[in-house]
Amino acid sequence: MEIKPPAIPNSFEALELLPQSVLVELVLQQQQVIEQLIGEVERLKSLLNKDSQTSSKPPSSDLIRRSEKKPSKESDSQKRKPGGQPGHKGKTRKGFGRVDRYVVVEPQSCPICQGNQWESRDCSTRSYVVAQLVEHPIEIVEYQQRRRICNHCGTLVGGELPENVIAGQDLSANLQAMLVWLGHYGHLSYQKQQEWLQEFGNIEVSLGTLEATTRRVASAVTPHVSELKEWVKNQTHVHVDESPWLVNGVKEWMWVLSGYGYSLFHAGDTRSRAELEYLLGQSFAGVLSSDDFSVYNGYKVAAQQKCLAHLRRHFQQVARLKQPHQQGLGQAFIELIDEAFAQHRQWRETGEASVYASWAESFKGRVTEAIESWSSRAGHAAGLLLKSLRHKSEQWWYFLDYPQVPPDNNRAERSLRLAVTKRKVAGGSRSWNGFERSATLLSVIQSCRAQGRNTIKFLSQAVSLAVRQRSHELSLIPLLK
Repeated sequence: MEIKPPAIPNSFEALELLPQSVLVELVLQQQQVIEQLIGEVERLKSLLNKDSQTSSKPPSSDLIRRSEKKPSKESDSQKRKPGGQPGHKGKTRKGFGRVDRYVVVEPQSCPICQGNQWESRDCSTRSYVVAQLVEHPIEIVEYQQRRRICNHCGTLVGGELPENVIAGQDLSANLQAMLVWLGHYGHLSYQKQQEWLQEFGNIEVSLGTLEATTRRVASAVTPHVSELKEWVKNQTHVHVDESPWLVNGVKEWMWVLSGYGYSLFHAGDTRSRAELEYLLGQSFAGVLSSDDFSVYNGYKVAAQQKCLAHLRRHFQQVARLKQPHQQGLGQAFIELIDEAFAQHRQWRETGEASVYASWAESFKGRVTEAIESWSSRAGHAAGLLLKSLRHKSEQWWYFLDYPQVPPDNNRAERSLRLAVTKRKVAGGSRSWNGFERSATLLSVIQSCRAQGRNTIKFLSQAVSLAVRQRSHELSLIPLLK
């Protein structure tokens, strides 16, 4: 923001020679500059005071601003207490759904007389179902592949190894899958994976073997991720988000497309429209849910739904400004947004379309009235928000007419959170190939989680089938309801 101060004579004598009307004009110009400076100071203060409640920053970034003093009892009483909430229906655990083996524990000696002779009948039995680690979680097996000559035709035939065992590889397919899961979901470094193998299997595996395992598993699942990528282009609704990722110290971008039953990660070297077009094509025939980042504006889609949670945080930031009317303006739109979330939640729970449609029609009118009422009193930040609400109303309020599309971008943000955590723990990737492998493996992990599939089983099957040229027997595409 450029602020031009008024031209004022440098000496007192020169000021004395000026007529009163000129002096009054100078004072008014100075007052205008002061007001501009106050507004600029407030804007800069708001930038410095951004947190997870008023911006897209993660809650972890708020830690440095937290007080070292315990909060007052008054503030504690307003918060929800930990544990079960009033009205919550408990879910008491009743076993694990299976028993792998039974162990009968007989009494050894009587604590009264030290006798060890017992009556033939059982008085009672108490059962304890316990999940426990076996003595050797990792088993070392030598498979001796016998080769024999067929009596009928004389062919030399070898025994067939189990699907989980791959000739020439020291680690079974399911152990390789477990290590990749630990690295990309559990965020264990290769050094910690080494320690894990030592603790649970009493075996030593080199860092090179662990890195080769990651490459091998990523290569095995690549066809399935590629198939998912082509499938996503034809979906009717997609959530999209992106986050920075360091590759050898250079900032790149991790993108994600999410929907029912899938998450597709993409290693991108820009945050531009080019990445979006690479993933979805030059245009997309469905609904695109996203935040309000500029790259999504103007992209050719059937419809858009911008994240209302982001809009709420922007108005929270406005409500913290000290300028006149900004607190009231921010609070007015926060209440409208909260009402929209509550009504959409009620529609999801009840499915009453007519009630929702009636409310939505009334809500649209109240939003328009609020924009017109506050526009003349809006500061710079609030003015930009109101302008966006006017010019992009069909993108902010698409869910009012089509409630099957949620008003937020929570699905993509939650999926991307795993990648953000991995980036923070690992510091990014050392190479572009490593970055792409992370995107590929995260796609499998988050898609399997979304589908309720066993991730380790999928990774293990992918490795086994890839070696046997049978990758077509496995698919990452969800079975839609």
